[in-house]
Amino acid sequence: MDPQTLSVIGIFAGLATLVILALRGWSIIIIAPVAAIIVLVFSQVNLLTGLSEIYMKGFSSFAMKFFLLFLMGTIFGKVMEDSGAAKKIAAFILRLTGKKRELYMAMAIVTVCGLLGYGGVSVFVILFVVVPVARPLFKEMDLSWHLFPGIYFFGVATFVMSMLPGTPQIQNIIPTKYLGTTAMAAPELGLLASATIIIVDYFLLGWIIKRSKCRGEGYEGSDPFAVMAGTQQDDDKNLPNIWVAFLPSIVLLILLNILNVDIIWSLLAGTLTGLIAFHKQLPDKRKTLITGGTNSAIPLINTCADVGFGTVVGTVIGFKTISTALLSIPGTPLLSLSIATQLMCGVTGSASGGLGIAMELFAKHFLAMGINPEVIHRVASLATAGLDVMPHNGAVITALAVVGLTHKESYKYIFILALLAPIITNIFCVLVATVLY
Repeated sequence: MDPQTLSVIGIFAGLATLVILALRGWSIIIIAPVAAIIVLVFSQVNLLTGLSEIYMKGFSSFAMKFFLLFLMGTIFGKVMEDSGAAKKIAAFILRLTGKKRELYMAMAIVTVCGLLGYGGVSVFVILFVVVPVARPLFKEMDLSWHLFPGIYFFGVATFVMSMLPGTPQIQNIIPTKYLGTTAMAAPELGLLASATIIIVDYFLLGWIIKRSKCRGEGYEGSDPFAVMAGTQQDDDKNLPNIWVAFLPSIVLLILLNILNVDIIWSLLAGTLTGLIAFHKQLPDKRKTLITGGTNSAIPLINTCADVGFGTVVGTVIGFKTISTALLSIPGTPLLSLSIATQLMCGVTGSASGGLGIAMELFAKHFLAMGINPEVIHRVASLATAGLDVMPHNGAVITALAVVGLTHKESYKYIFILALLAPIITNIFCVLVATVLY
């Protein structure tokens, strides 16, 4: 067997190892180097050289570019969480939207997730804010709790993550470091994608709820958050005023999208605003800052491990065959970009990790083709929504554990609302982008 074919086999064997071990609960920090070793062995690359130079080059390169972004993002989110501002915003939106019908209540939760996400709050912080608010609503309306993870990922992993122009989520920021664009890149395409996914998921969610009710499914399950839900009214007395609660996010978004201030400085300004505005709600500011900073480590290292593996794949001889196939997909270059990014996100089980790999490997190629950088940015960012929520995705595993559900009980709803619908949206938007740009 020729070396190139053997290398291709090694790449797929490494990918299979990554996915299988992730599904079995292994940390990406451990399995990414193991998968890289498999690729290196099949590609006949010296292991020590491959790991210490190639793998760690990709690992450290991503850390160097995005450490401050992860650090400031998690600290900002921790300030919003510890002060109660995120909780106050969530309760405020639910009061505005009401909870008379199941679908309206579900869309209200999506709205809360989207607003918090657009305000710079991280996915994991949103989860812990929304669960105590959502669980009593599901119980009151006797709506199956199994539906919640799908609704949650609709809110955090579709339009607000990568589609809305100006969103400060990292999936919209990573391309700016490679393409010289801003968070507002290709706003028309982003707005179109956002409207499309919301409309598609609205009808899909209505169908899911109707089928659940027809099957006679009720709330079901235990309520480990009963104490939190029961004390919410008392806790509200200590929460900041609603208009003050919005202030740090408003500062962040104005600086980032209107004044075009770098995301790091925008996050810093939002954090400082929060520390001042929530002075009474944050008696131990040192603890909040330290915890927020510490919380950035695991997500950053996980993503760096993904990117390190992708760097190894990108340097072995078999990748030339695969990349040629990806870039030669029938249709437009934008279709190739979208599919390549989706596959990277699916393989790594990480939207940011997959996008980082795709940008490292393909950004220069598409720029050299003369494609508008803003379009490259938006198409690649859009493509992070979909295959990123494969069963081995860390956020999926964490969310199911937090809400006390299993893949068997709830993953089908995540699949419909946060994987299938975004892929349909991506296909539609790539076709539109091909015509418009």
